Amino acid sequence: MEEQEVVSKHFIEQIIDKDLEEGAYTKIVTRFPPEPNGYLHIGHAKSILLNYGLAQEYHGTFNLRFDDTNPTKEKTEFVDSITADVKWLGADYGDTIYYASNYFDQMYEAAVKLIKKGKAYVCDLTPDEIREYRGTLTEPGKNSPYRDRSVEENLSLFEAMKNGEYEDGSKVLRAKIDMASPNINMRDPIIYRVAHMTHHNTGDKWCIYPMYDFAHPIEDAIEGVTHSICTLEFEDHRPLYDWVVRELEYPHPPKQIEFAKLYLKNVVTGKRYIKQLVEEGLVDGWDDPRLVSLSALRRRGFTPESIKLFMQLSGVSKAQSTSDYAMLEYCIREDLKMKDNRMMAVLDPIKLIIDNYPEGQVEELEVENNPENPELGTRTVTFSRELYIDREDFMEEPPKKYFRLYPGNEVRLKGAYFVTCVDYKKDADGNVTEIHCTYDPATKSGSGFEGRKVKGTIHWVDASTAVDAEVRLYENIVKDDEPVRNEDGSWNINPNSLTVCKNCKLEKNFAGAKPGDSFQFMRHGYFCVDSKDSKEDALVFNRIVSLKSSYKPGQ
Repeated sequence: MEEQEVVSKHFIEQIIDKDLEEGAYTKIVTRFPPEPNGYLHIGHAKSILLNYGLAQEYHGTFNLRFDDTNPTKEKTEFVDSITADVKWLGADYGDTIYYASNYFDQMYEAAVKLIKKGKAYVCDLTPDEIREYRGTLTEPGKNSPYRDRSVEENLSLFEAMKNGEYEDGSKVLRAKIDMASPNINMRDPIIYRVAHMTHHNTGDKWCIYPMYDFAHPIEDAIEGVTHSICTLEFEDHRPLYDWVVRELEYPHPPKQIEFAKLYLKNVVTGKRYIKQLVEEGLVDGWDDPRLVSLSALRRRGFTPESIKLFMQLSGVSKAQSTSDYAMLEYCIREDLKMKDNRMMAVLDPIKLIIDNYPEGQVEELEVENNPENPELGTRTVTFSRELYIDREDFMEEPPKKYFRLYPGNEVRLKGAYFVTCVDYKKDADGNVTEIHCTYDPATKSGSGFEGRKVKGTIHWVDASTAVDAEVRLYENIVKDDEPVRNEDGSWNINPNSLTVCKNCKLEKNFAGAKPGDSFQFMRHGYFCVDSKDSKEDALVFNRIVSLKSSYKPGQ
């Protein structure tokens, strides 16, 4: 009898299974509800993929909804960037994008309903007084002197707030719950405020705006969301979420479930920090490849598949934990190692001249694109008398176990011939400027040569057909195991977070490379064409990740 594979489900799947079994819901609806006040980062990808994955798993619906209830911080620029990020990750939200602001009329009517039920009141306390009246974690709050206004007076005042008759901060609408509640969120929270601000979606129609904790459950209920999945910091807000949908008497109220956020070591994820780095000019915008905003990861060359693998390895739980950035790097290596051509690029070029190779002759050699994936086929590269190699592949006085090029040593040029170093030249500063070699025509790769063996193989680029490029190498933007900011408030920026290599030499097959195209540079790592700065006649490459990994699966 064939054994069935045991599928382990995380706690959210178990909750959904139980809800479906008990008939609480017949169709699953999830959503990703970002506030459009910044760019998304790697942590948001967990929420996007979790919500979308659950909708797919249960043959349900996934909504993209902008929680745009705070016009002071929201911009259309952020709406556009978030939409692009969600699409890039492959989360299909259908033909409709939802906006909380599209429900402002319904939210207003919901507030009126609470007033009529005696569950909300207009309060004239100042923000400082509200904080004072709220109490502390150990002491209960005390009732506002305006708490017992009549329903008629509250309706009149709330309408006057809507009509623009009061200044910002002069009045708020509060839910009437329990000022002695052990949960401070339930101590008559503010649900509407006066704010004479132009909204990116509704313009100047409104001068009062709902608070997030009031708006969010209404949005979920209107859209028929069944499981409102959010991060753990909203756990204490769940009683208020449940209170709102209960008091507004929605027939199939959504259920809020919290999971642990994704934390990464030694990276800057907070919107506030990223915004400061951008505004102070310390990075090249929200998509600087040293950041882990989704637009930055996309520009650097990470793929949606690598992000999905990372989320699978990170898992879903209620326990807070921190993932190592090395695990994210492992995921992109895993994704690209079978996809990308392995090509030759010289980042710190030094000229190699083969003295006994015929002058003016250009030879075409066939090389494999990816030794691990024969299906990617082969390509041709040119070979001539003058080549470029990386400066680190030659030493005048090498240490032991240095198997690359040095005077008198023979190495294989990748996919070509054996060459032996016979001489080299230096400039006035003592820098090596030329290496002279001889080659053995009998040692051509693929010719079946079975003579002497060499221990070293180095890559090279033909000088006659080389493509010029700029290459950018990245490290973490903050120093390892250091805080983002020092005690004096200064940034703890890693001075080596960006190294720019000019005048790099690449094999001819890089000509015509398009933004986003990725390749493995032999021995250097995986690289992609920069989507912002690269031009057809001036290519710019970003290193996605090096070849070496400190992460092992399961650690």
